[in-house]
Amino acid sequence: MNHIERDTYGMYKSRGNSAGPGPRLMGANTLIGDDVRNTQGENLGDIKEIMLDMQSGQVAYAVLSFGGVLGLGEKLFAVPWKALKLDTVNKCFTLDVSKEQLKNAPGFDPDAWPDMDDVQWQNQLQTFYGTGSGVTH
Repeated sequence: MNHIERDTYGMYKSRGNSAGPGPRLMGANTLIGDDVRNTQGENLGDIKEIMLDMQSGQVAYAVLSFGGVLGLGEKLFAVPWKALKLDTVNKCFTLDVSKEQLKNAPGFDPDAWPDMDDVQWQNQLQTFYGTGSGVTH
Protein backbone atom coordinates (compact mmCIF):
# COMPACT_ATOMS: atom_id res chain seq x y z
CA MET A 1 0.00 0.00 0.00
CA ASN A 2 1.23 3.55 -0.63
CA HIS A 3 0.48 7.07 0.55
CA ILE A 4 -2.13 7.69 -2.14
CA GLU A 5 -4.13 4.62 -1.09
CA ARG A 6 -3.96 5.71 2.59
CA ASP A 7 -5.03 9.29 1.90
CA THR A 8 -8.22 9.51 4.00
CA TYR A 9 -8.47 13.29 3.54
CA GLY A 10 -8.12 13.28 -0.23
CA MET A 11 -5.15 15.65 -0.10
CA TYR A 12 -3.29 13.88 -2.91
CA LYS A 13 -6.23 13.48 -5.26
CA SER A 14 -6.21 15.75 -8.25
CA ARG A 15 -8.24 18.94 -7.80
CA GLY A 16 -8.13 20.80 -11.08
CA ASN A 17 -4.55 21.95 -11.59
CA SER A 18 -3.49 21.04 -8.05
CA ALA A 19 -2.62 17.57 -6.81
CA GLY A 20 -2.48 18.50 -3.13
CA PRO A 21 0.55 19.18 -0.97
CA GLY A 22 2.74 16.26 -2.05
CA PRO A 23 5.37 15.28 -2.77
CA ARG A 24 7.25 18.15 -1.09
CA LEU A 25 4.95 18.10 1.96
CA MET A 26 3.39 14.79 2.97
CA GLY A 27 1.11 13.68 5.78
CA ALA A 28 3.22 11.49 8.09
CA ASN A 29 0.35 9.07 8.69
CA THR A 30 0.01 8.44 4.94
CA LEU A 31 3.65 7.25 4.81
CA ILE A 32 3.24 4.50 7.41
CA GLY A 33 3.23 1.20 5.53
CA ASP A 34 4.96 2.58 2.42
CA ASP A 35 7.32 0.09 0.81
CA VAL A 36 11.06 0.65 0.94
CA ARG A 37 13.17 -0.72 -1.91
CA ASN A 38 16.86 -0.57 -2.60
CA THR A 39 18.35 0.92 -5.75
CA GLN A 40 18.28 -2.55 -7.37
CA GLY A 41 14.49 -2.64 -6.90
CA GLU A 42 14.53 -5.30 -4.16
CA ASN A 43 11.93 -4.97 -1.42
CA LEU A 44 13.55 -4.11 1.91
CA GLY A 45 10.38 -3.88 3.97
CA ASP A 46 8.00 -1.12 4.92
CA ILE A 47 7.85 1.92 7.15
CA LYS A 48 6.35 1.11 10.55
CA GLU A 49 6.80 4.46 12.27
CA ILE A 50 8.16 7.95 11.74
CA MET A 51 10.13 9.41 14.65
CA LEU A 52 10.08 13.18 15.17
CA ASP A 53 12.79 15.15 16.96
CA MET A 54 10.59 17.18 19.29
CA GLN A 55 13.28 19.83 19.86
CA SER A 56 14.06 20.57 16.22
CA GLY A 57 10.63 19.73 14.82
CA GLN A 58 12.22 17.61 12.09
CA VAL A 59 11.83 13.97 11.16
CA ALA A 60 14.76 12.08 12.65
CA TYR A 61 14.16 8.46 11.62
CA ALA A 62 11.84 6.17 9.78
CA VAL A 63 11.47 2.80 11.46
CA LEU A 64 11.80 0.11 8.81
CA SER A 65 10.51 -3.42 9.29
CA PHE A 66 12.57 -6.08 7.51
CA GLY A 67 12.34 -9.86 7.46
CA GLY A 68 10.00 -12.19 9.23
CA VAL A 69 6.65 -13.54 8.14
CA LEU A 70 3.38 -11.92 9.23
CA GLY A 71 5.26 -9.90 11.84
CA LEU A 72 7.01 -12.93 13.33
CA GLY A 73 10.79 -12.74 13.35
CA GLU A 74 10.84 -9.24 11.94
CA LYS A 75 13.63 -6.88 12.85
CA LEU A 76 13.27 -3.12 13.05
CA PHE A 77 15.79 -0.56 11.83
CA ALA A 78 15.89 3.15 12.53
CA VAL A 79 16.88 4.67 9.22
CA PRO A 80 17.91 8.33 9.22
CA TRP A 81 15.34 10.29 7.25
CA LYS A 82 18.12 11.74 5.08
CA ALA A 83 18.98 8.21 3.86
CA LEU A 84 15.53 7.70 2.32
CA LYS A 85 14.49 9.07 -1.05
CA LEU A 86 10.86 9.33 -2.13
CA ASP A 87 10.25 7.60 -5.47
CA THR A 88 7.15 9.38 -6.77
CA VAL A 89 6.93 7.21 -9.90
CA ASN A 90 6.81 3.88 -8.02
CA LYS A 91 5.16 5.40 -4.93
CA CYS A 92 7.71 4.01 -2.48
CA PHE A 93 10.94 4.99 -0.77
CA THR A 94 14.41 3.95 -1.87
CA LEU A 95 17.32 3.22 0.44
CA ASP A 96 20.79 2.74 -1.00
CA VAL A 97 21.70 -0.51 0.80
CA SER A 98 21.65 -4.13 -0.30
CA LYS A 99 19.61 -6.73 1.53
CA GLU A 100 22.86 -8.17 2.88
CA GLN A 101 23.96 -4.77 4.20
CA LEU A 102 20.58 -4.26 5.86
CA LYS A 103 20.87 -7.62 7.61
CA ASN A 104 24.08 -6.30 9.20
CA ALA A 105 22.70 -2.84 10.02
CA PRO A 106 22.15 -1.80 13.62
CA GLY A 107 18.63 -3.01 14.32
CA PHE A 108 16.42 -3.92 17.22
CA ASP A 109 13.66 -6.25 18.30
CA PRO A 110 10.09 -4.85 18.14
CA ASP A 111 9.79 -5.51 21.89
CA ALA A 112 13.09 -3.81 22.82
CA TRP A 113 13.39 -0.35 21.32
CA PRO A 114 16.71 1.44 21.86
CA ASP A 115 17.13 4.82 23.52
CA MET A 116 16.95 6.88 20.33
CA ASP A 117 18.23 9.93 22.20
CA ASP A 118 21.54 8.19 22.97
CA VAL A 119 24.25 10.10 21.07
CA GLN A 120 26.45 7.00 20.63
CA TRP A 121 23.52 5.10 19.08
CA GLN A 122 22.72 8.05 16.80
CA ASN A 123 26.34 8.33 15.68
CA GLN A 124 26.40 4.60 14.87
CA LEU A 125 23.35 4.99 12.62
CA GLN A 126 24.62 8.14 10.94
CA THR A 127 27.93 6.42 10.20
CA PHE A 128 26.30 3.20 8.91
CA TYR A 129 23.95 5.01 6.53
CA GLY A 130 26.48 7.70 5.58
CA THR A 131 24.15 10.55 6.50
CA GLY A 132 26.54 12.62 8.58
CA SER A 133 29.57 12.56 10.77
CA GLY A 134 27.51 12.25 13.91
CA VAL A 135 24.96 13.86 16.13
CA THR A 136 25.55 16.36 18.85
CA HIS A 137 23.19 17.73 21.48
